[in-house]
Amino acid sequence: MASTFAHERHEPHEPHEPHEPHEPHEPHEPHQRQDRQSSGARRTPAPSPPHATHDVTNQAPPLAPYDASDDVALLEGLRREGAGWAEDEVRRFGARAGSEQAQEWAELANRHEPKLRTHDRYGNRIDEVDFHPSWHHLLGAAVAGGMAGAPWADPRPGAHVARTASGLVWGHTDAGHGCPASMTYAAVPTLRAQPDLAAIYEPLLTSRVYEPGLRVPTGKPGLLAGMGMTEKQGGSDVRTNTTTASPAAEPGVYTLRGHKWFTSAPMCDVFLVLAQAPDGLSCFLVPRVLPDGSRNTFRIQRLKDKLGNRSNASSEPEFEGTVAWLVGPEGRGVRTIIEMVNCTRLDCVMMSAALMRKTLVEAGHHARHRRAFGALLADQPLMRNVLADLALESEAATTLTLRLAGAADRAVRGGAAAAEQAAFRRIATAVGKYWVTKRGPAFTAEALECLGGNGYVEDSGMPRHYREAPLLSIWEGSGNVNALDVLRALGREPGAAEALFAELGLARGADARLDAAVTRLKDGLGAASPVGARRLVELMALVLQGSLLVRHAPPAVADAFCATRLGGDWGHSFGTLPDTADLDAILGRALAGVG
Repeated sequence: MASTFAHERHEPHEPHEPHEPHEPHEPHEPHQRQDRQSSGARRTPAPSPPHATHDVTNQAPPLAPYDASDDVALLEGLRREGAGWAEDEVRRFGARAGSEQAQEWAELANRHEPKLRTHDRYGNRIDEVDFHPSWHHLLGAAVAGGMAGAPWADPRPGAHVARTASGLVWGHTDAGHGCPASMTYAAVPTLRAQPDLAAIYEPLLTSRVYEPGLRVPTGKPGLLAGMGMTEKQGGSDVRTNTTTASPAAEPGVYTLRGHKWFTSAPMCDVFLVLAQAPDGLSCFLVPRVLPDGSRNTFRIQRLKDKLGNRSNASSEPEFEGTVAWLVGPEGRGVRTIIEMVNCTRLDCVMMSAALMRKTLVEAGHHARHRRAFGALLADQPLMRNVLADLALESEAATTLTLRLAGAADRAVRGGAAAAEQAAFRRIATAVGKYWVTKRGPAFTAEALECLGGNGYVEDSGMPRHYREAPLLSIWEGSGNVNALDVLRALGREPGAAEALFAELGLARGADARLDAAVTRLKDGLGAASPVGARRLVELMALVLQGSLLVRHAPPAVADAFCATRLGGDWGHSFGTLPDTADLDAILGRALAGVG
């Protein structure tokens, strides 16, 4: 055809119709022009309709609207951990999360990133960040749905589990706005270390009303809280902080001078901040607006240009004479704020599990509509292995997340089992934070690959989820920090190991591979050292997930998990389940509602 095209283009006697109107002897009578046209003269072809070269076929339809709560493992865990009363609310939240509107909010909030305004038009310092309206829609829905501080004001057993389940489904939208909701939730137990401040702020932090904008905190119907811990020189090593806190004339009031390196959601109303007081590192409450209506000094130097989490602003504020109120005793800042960290670590596990489920659903939906090599991808044996392997990982993450939430709920409510649940929560949350968030990046990459090239383009949403995944392993302590924290808990809190093995003992005898792994774990505790911390904590996480699945999941799920993650019958990537795995049962459970 190339030679044919060349011959046509260089034909020496090709007529030059564009010049015909200028020929001197061209007749102008209409019938003569019609005769000439009918005699074979060329005419400019009409424009081709869109897609004239092809039909658009074999593309998956949009996933939305769908029900993000259509997840058997999630709903079973919700009931098992004592929050079955919240199922209808979680289901409504899941339907809203999967709606076209909420999915569009998520896309818009990340496309139109926050903008910093350091000064107003007159030159006054204001240090405000503007967010797209979609951010406010998402955050308002999250707060109204109880994902901020509401569980602390809810007397019903299981309220913290219900919040976590809502987070697992609402996490199908955008992760960025979950940051201020998470910090607000986590601020409440820390603020209780200073009862006079808690009496003022807790009712507002537990509100289900979101009102954006900086105003006097006590004049708003609801508040959001942030946290400022890390600094340039230390990162997670907060004891190296150089920000100072000087006592003022009024008891309990200090002025801060220094900086913070990674303070997210800077438009929150109040912040819990670590600074060096005369007696050592201490925790302080810093409002953006002071009781008299004036702006507290909170100079935002810039917003971070992050890999992901683009809808959320992460800032570098500087303090100079910034007014702050002491929370807890001087010199006990880390111990005071650690409860906040435990709560936000749980939310990192939750959001990783939500990302896993969201990307699994996207992959399953695509596979059920895309044909290749004569069959739907969902019917291709190797793709089924990949999806089933991802489904195992997702269910293990979801089940562990809800178990951690159940432990948190029972620990904070008191009772006969509160101490044991608190000890279990202390070690298991750090274990889960290490492992589940570590699995997120590899998981989302594999799910993205299930869509092929379609998954690599921004329109699919998968690149945004992939960029989000590594963050959850970094925030609230990176992998090394959490692994070493597990060793610290084992060494300093004698009840932690006992509580963990008591939990594992509930599955004793149900699976020989699990029993053997628990024995290996016990043997390894005696030789635990920092250099082997990751290896030890990984085994802890796998036996904990295995024990939960053996007790609560169908045999096909539990058997495949134990065979691969504990028995060694597995490769080094997803999609390497053994031939004995019941793929039909695994996929039928995980993707029954996806289509």
